[in-house]
Amino acid sequence: SSRADFIPRQYVDVFSGLQDSVPPWEKDRVQQIVQQSLMESQGLQLDDVFETFDEVLGSASIGQVHKAKLTPQFGGEVVAVKVMHPNAETRFRNDFKIFRTLCKVALPGWDPILRELEMQMMTEFDYTNEGNNLLRVGKNMAKSPYANKVKVPHPMLDLCSKNLLVMEYLEGKKLAVSIEDKLASILGGDRLVARKVLKAKQQALFESKHSGHQKKGFLKDLNDILGESNSSLSVLEKAAKARKLMSMTRDARNKLSLLLDATGHQIFNDGLYNGDPHPGNILVLDCGRLGLIDYGQTRSLTKHDRLALAAVVCALGRKTVDIDEVSKAMNEFGFHSRDNNEANIAKFAALYFDSDSAGKSLGYATPQKYLQHLNSIDPMVEVPDPAVFVARTSFLFRGLGALLQQQLHTSQHWKKHAKIAIDADGEKLQLYNLGITPIASE
Repeated sequence: SSRADFIPRQYVDVFSGLQDSVPPWEKDRVQQIVQQSLMESQGLQLDDVFETFDEVLGSASIGQVHKAKLTPQFGGEVVAVKVMHPNAETRFRNDFKIFRTLCKVALPGWDPILRELEMQMMTEFDYTNEGNNLLRVGKNMAKSPYANKVKVPHPMLDLCSKNLLVMEYLEGKKLAVSIEDKLASILGGDRLVARKVLKAKQQALFESKHSGHQKKGFLKDLNDILGESNSSLSVLEKAAKARKLMSMTRDARNKLSLLLDATGHQIFNDGLYNGDPHPGNILVLDCGRLGLIDYGQTRSLTKHDRLALAAVVCALGRKTVDIDEVSKAMNEFGFHSRDNNEANIAKFAALYFDSDSAGKSLGYATPQKYLQHLNSIDPMVEVPDPAVFVARTSFLFRGLGALLQQQLHTSQHWKKHAKIAIDADGEKLQLYNLGITPIASE
């Protein structure tokens, strides 16, 4: 649902609601689940822990989140309470079995990726895992260069269980909602027009064959947007609104750049990152920071995986890409194709870890069709599991970029983090490539 070019627009509109707008379970039923969980894990009553338990904030396919306030005994702070829907795990297993069957027909090249996706998504059905992930990622971010720019909610692990997660409440809006609100304000408060404009511009970028975004085209887009709002605006009024639109766009792109940097640091420095950074999991907080939530699909990378991936990203990020270097780095990471066609392997690398632009320039409307084209030349027979969610993260960020009319090249954002990793541990990467396992220093 974060990529309008993967499936028809009407499906995207429906599926995007599954990010956090699934019809929720009744509050009384949810409170029963919370009560049972607290009693089984802590021997506590609901009223022992929560002074208030408010209506739902958001509801997804697996669970829903409520705002609540802890009793003085537990600190008295405002928290977010995530509760798993009954039978969610069974429904997911059945749905994914159907999904994989359909993909074998519609998206045959994606089966190796779907296997890893299914295994990782099963980890979402134990909220104690997510609580521990939040704690580890939060500690990593607190000592990173982005400590004052991003925020990860702190979990109350003593109150968490398999189907209950209690964590710090972050006050803010989803990134996409924040952008929509600002655009609506510039357009005179018309949210419907703002939503229409954003969807149209996002779809136009996905359908474009151009990999860049020219300033002249951007100014024309501004004029088109203002025309959507009010064709009777004077030149001065349009100029004032155009300045606001350009400021809004710069601010949104800066936030996206920050998100890419924070994630790049998590991947290449920490080896621990969110494998599901869809728009519903990114908040613009009232304090100005970015809120990073929902770490149910946290992925960890070994030092070898980090360095092997870093080599691929650095090779892709060069001004002049060396096909042999990219292909070799992909092989050393664990990618292997039937015929070892180096040029084709390099194209797979660019699709997974950089951009969709090559496929668009050849006239392929979607990444799937371009992937099928690459598989028809020399199919990929081995895809390393650690690569799957990094590639998925890259795809999701490109979808966010399209929301801002920006054709992203994730390797360009991540190469500095990849280079830092190689500079710090490059000697160990060479040992791995020689088949020697270095003695761990951490």
